[in-house]
Amino acid sequence: MTRKAVLSALAALVLATLPAAAAEAPKLPKQAWSFEGVFGAFDRASTRRGFMVYKQVCAACHSLNLLAYRHLMGVDFNEAEIKSIAATVEVQDGPNDAGEMFMRKGIPSDKFKAPFANEKAARAANNGAYPPDLSLIIKARKGGADYVHALLVGYKDAPANVKVPDGMYYNAYFAGNQLAMAPPLNEGAVEYPDGTKATVDQMAKDVVTFLAWTAEPEMEERKRMGVKVLLFLLVLTGMLYALKRMIWAAVH
Repeated sequence: MTRKAVLSALAALVLATLPAAAAEAPKLPKQAWSFEGVFGAFDRASTRRGFMVYKQVCAACHSLNLLAYRHLMGVDFNEAEIKSIAATVEVQDGPNDAGEMFMRKGIPSDKFKAPFANEKAARAANNGAYPPDLSLIIKARKGGADYVHALLVGYKDAPANVKVPDGMYYNAYFAGNQLAMAPPLNEGAVEYPDGTKATVDQMAKDVVTFLAWTAEPEMEERKRMGVKVLLFLLVLTGMLYALKRMIWAAVH
């Protein structure tokens, strides 16, 4: 077989597999997020509700290693609320005067307590699967907020021609469609103090909004600074143009 024939056969093979691969990756449903766009900002009510979903549902398996309790001031929790939230966990501290480690209640400066002591403990509790840290999950996954939302609401009954092994669950938006994480959200899993109905879709949107904030808590300040810089550059450009006209007026 000539080199040209080999290359043609390889190209045909690649082209033949592309449609099948594309078919396995359904298009993510586009959601409207308050934090999108140049002037986007986090919906504080949704972010607070999302923290409730994380704390009551996700925190059983997933950590937020890059976040401290005091950072919750960024989503309008007050100092008393943050102290109360931190005090619900016990953390190891020390050594004390006797050189021993001891347990104490959490304080606002503590990082969010991880659900497992280490990766091996996490895998042992989850049939070998390792629940990822969620601090940057929105930025770490292609599709960002839309992908995480789709994943949370994408659990379905597997098609008749698909066999799902024990301990796995069919998800329409996960690569390969088989996910070790059981459906985390169930209707009414949390009770929102503001009276919002805790549907699966609502809880998914709220926790995604919270996780978008944990991934980029400085986003609003960055956008405000960006607008100020653009306005400054616009004014500066006008002043420089006027100066140029004044300097070159005599020449013309």
